[in-house]
Order: sequence, then C-alpha cells, then structure tokens
Amino acid sequence: MKKIIYCLSLLLSAMTMTSCSDFFDPDTDDELNGEDYISSDTEMYTGFLGIMTKLQAIGDKQILLTETRGELVEVSDMSTPDLISIYNYDTDLEGNPYANPAGYYEVIIACNDYLSKMKEYRNEPGVDEEIWKDLVSSTVRIKAWTYKTIVEIYGEAVWFDEPVTKLTELTPENGFVFMELPGIIDKCLELMDNGYDGVPSTRTIDWIKWLDPDKVTDVANSSYRKWNYMVPPYEGVYAELCLWKGAAIESLSPNAAVSNPSATVYYQKAADVMLNILTWYADLKYKGEQTDPNSSVYWLPSAATPGQYKNFYDYDQPFARECAAAIIYDYTNNQTNTLLKHFSNEYPNEYLLRPNQKAMENYLADTNDGDARYKATFGKSSGASYISKFRPVGSSRRPNPYQDDVHIYIYRATQYHMMLAEALNHLKRFTAMNGVFNNGVNKEIYKEGDPEWIGFSRNWTSDAEWGTRRYPSMGIRCCYGAPARTKVVLTLVGTTEHDAMKANDLQILDESMLEFACEGKVYAMMNRMALRYGDLNIIADRVAPKYESAGKDGEIRGKILDGGNWVHYDLRLMDTDNSDSQE
Repeated sequence: MKKIIYCLSLLLSAMTMTSCSDFFDPDTDDELNGEDYISSDTEMYTGFLGIMTKLQAIGDKQILLTETRGELVEVSDMSTPDLISIYNYDTDLEGNPYANPAGYYEVIIACNDYLSKMKEYRNEPGVDEEIWKDLVSSTVRIKAWTYKTIVEIYGEAVWFDEPVTKLTELTPENGFVFMELPGIIDKCLELMDNGYDGVPSTRTIDWIKWLDPDKVTDVANSSYRKWNYMVPPYEGVYAELCLWKGAAIESLSPNAAVSNPSATVYYQKAADVMLNILTWYADLKYKGEQTDPNSSVYWLPSAATPGQYKNFYDYDQPFARECAAAIIYDYTNNQTNTLLKHFSNEYPNEYLLRPNQKAMENYLADTNDGDARYKATFGKSSGASYISKFRPVGSSRRPNPYQDDVHIYIYRATQYHMMLAEALNHLKRFTAMNGVFNNGVNKEIYKEGDPEWIGFSRNWTSDAEWGTRRYPSMGIRCCYGAPARTKVVLTLVGTTEHDAMKANDLQILDESMLEFACEGKVYAMMNRMALRYGDLNIIADRVAPKYESAGKDGEIRGKILDGGNWVHYDLRLMDTDNSDSQE
C-alpha cells in the first residue's frame, strides 16, 4: 500500500515556554526540550502563555490571506508579488509566506506538547487541580479552533495528537493522518465532546480571580482584564464546528428537496449552544446579576449598536459589548501584528492592500443603509481609500502610524447572532430566524412556551422580566435602520424547503459581508455555503465583480469554479514507494 508523507519539517519545533514577563516581550526562539517537563505551577502557567505567543503570531494571517481573495480587498500599486499571487488565485504558491500554513501547525504542536506535559505534571504534589483543568480545557479549545481555521482556508489538514520533539516521517503509522475538511471537523468535534484526560472543553479561566484577586470587584483597573478575552470560547468554537458539520453532511446530497435529519442534529446543537450563552447574558443583565468580567455586556444588536460600532476597533482593548474573544497585542511590549502595515497609507506603513470601490459602494446602497458600518470601516487619506478598522478615523484613541497592535476578534457577539440565524434557518424556525436576523425579537412575536422560541427568554424583548429594557433586540439588520432582507419561507407558492433555506443562507452571507468587513470571517462562510449546496458560484458571484475593472472577472470565476475556493498550498505529498528520502 502506498504511504503518504506530509512534509512539515519547518514545523517540527517544540513548545515555546516563556516567563510571565516574556509574554509581553516574547522570544519565540525559546524551545522546550522533549525531555523537559512542567515542574511547578509557574511553569504550568508560563507554558500556556507560550501557546498564546504562537497564537498571536498567526492572528492576522487569516485576514491577509482570505480577504485578499474575498469580495472587498484588492492589491494596491505598492503590493508585492506574493500578495498579487494570492489575489490572482494562483495555484502554485510554494514559498508564498501568506499561503504557508506553518504558523498554524506551530500552534497545534505547542498545544500537543503542552497537553502531554500537563498530563505528566498532574500527579505532582501541590498541583492546583482547578487551575490545571482550566488550562487544559483552554488548550483543547485553542487546538480545535486552530484546526477549524486551517480547514476553512485550505479544505484539508494533517491531524496529529502526539507531541513532536524531533524530525520524523509524518506518516499514518507515526500518528499523522491527512484528512479533508469533513474528517478534520469530525476530529475537532470529537475533541470538543471528549475533552482531554477527563477534563471537558467547557472550562474557562478567570485570570483576574487567579492572578489579581484584589481586582475581582474592580475589573476595569486590573492589568489582567484583557487576558479574559484570549482563549476561543467553547460556545463559539462548538457552534461553528456544528455548522460546518451540518454543511458537510448536506454536501453529500446538495440538491436534496428536504432537510437531512443527520445534519439537523448538528444545527440543533449549534442553536442550543448559541441560545444558551446569548440568553444567559440577556437574563443576567436584567436581573442585576451581571458577574462576568466583561461587565456592561448587552450582546444584542440594539438601538445602541450603530453609535457603538465605531468603538469595536477604537479602543486599546476589545469592546466589551461586542467581544466574545480576541487576540490581544501590546505595542509597548513588542507585541504587534502587520494589519496597519498592510492597510494604512501613512508612513512607515506600506498600503499593500486597499478596499475595492465597487465593494465599498455596496455599503451605501439604499437597501443597506450601512452608513454607520461604512464610516467605521473605510477612511480616506491623501486621496486614497483605506480600511480604517485598524486605524480609526477621527478617534481620540486613534493609534499613531507606528502603533501596529490592533486587537483581532476571534468571535464577536454579532457573529454569535449570525451563527444562530444560520442554525435556526436549517431548523426551519423561520420566525425566530427573522427576529434574530432582521426585525428583532420583540414582544409582539415572542411567545413564551412556543416551540419556535425555545431557548429565548422575554429578556430579549422590551418586555423584560426585570424592569424596562432599554436596549431590546432589534435584529442584526434592522438595528441599523436598514429594511429587512427578504425572508423566504415555505408558505410561498412553489418554494421548496431546500430553496427557502438556501435563499435565507445567502441573505445571511451577504449581511456578513457588511458586518465583518476585513475581519477574516466572511470567506470562510462563503466556503461553508458553497460546500453545503455544492455551488461554487456562491463564491464566484460575490468575488468576481471586484476584478471587472481589470477585465479578469471571467478568469477568476473560472479558477473558483475549478476548485480555487480553497487555498492550494503545496503540501509536498510524495509516494514513498518511489522514494526513500524526505524533502
């Protein structure tokens, strides 16, 4: 039988272990020898921060790689051959640093090494068992999120669980298994469902309570406040994996006239986990029991949202009312990313990528009324348009051109609502979906006890149980004063279940293009929709128009329809029956 080797020799580094201070001034060349072990709670703690430095290193990668190929961003006159190659959907990307998945696999290697060493350390005397469990659970979620991110970009990955401390042949016999997207999603769900060493994937760390207990009641003044955002949350990771799983199941019969019951199971799981967290926040807020470190969280698109949108990137830390998780940087401590370098046209930045004019116009269409989002997304300087999310226009907190440490959202509250709308659509809960997505969950349509509204509470509405609700849910769309997008339901004559859900999905996708502009989230959703319906035109119809001015729209459409929706990076697969060497 032929054996397949996946050559990741550049990735065979061991887990970075840093000191507490090094987390803010990281030296990512420090490596943990395979014979080293965690010998104290301090190393348990600092070892986890070593994983976080690797997560910081890939924070901007999905944005730069997928937005360059997506519907909004184009290369500028100052762009580089590597970016132009990505932009042109080239398939020969060997050596292209943007396409190289090495950084993602470094995170996986770090997680595997850490989990292995934590397992050894668990039986040492004096271990803080609760903190130990929190750190293990958090590492499981980081691993699952990273694998999810890899396959939603590349459509394939190599799964492995064992620590890697030396160069080895990456064969199935050695525990390295090449899989396409459905297999990786299954492995991620298995990991999330089973946890590690008896620890579930649902535990979280309150860094303030652990490391700064005097500030538990004074969160705003704790130097550890940002740390509570760092780890991908269970709800976001699990719900998104379930949406991918449902899409993968439906892709086996993409033109089926009725829903696939096996897929419905996963859409129900996604809806349940989203409703659990969103309704929990709504209920806490209006019972006066808000104890979450991110206080004053509304987590509902509301009348306050348009005025707050500009603040999502305007602060030196993620905006509490919107942030579920984010990768945090600190310019003063040498923690940076390259977003300002790529998108700002002010010296010393390079303005390598810019917004496409045709895509920008979509925001101001009469049917979108996207003025609030437009102003927070785009700016103009020296006659050139730029993405201003990473350098906010007219802000007192606007960073200087050298301050390249903007935070990067892993999950946003509105993203949770978008995922919920997608799940409700495939559960055929169209009234609830319309409330979440379009017009809000108002007291006129919400009916307690109605199967349509299972998982919601009256605290989503202005008829809140505990007093007058100042900011009830107005829906993702209508909180901006935009008219509701067309909701396709089965009552329309001749509309099949399949056609209704596809039309609704595409409306959700089109709204996501406005809401998550240049955040590295939309292209993954395009890929999921295309997978679910076996229709790559879903991507081509949205991406090709930005190439029209260069006369390349037909060429790019053809590449996408030929499978170019996935980034094709040379995985250096080779047949070991014909070669005994490893490249």
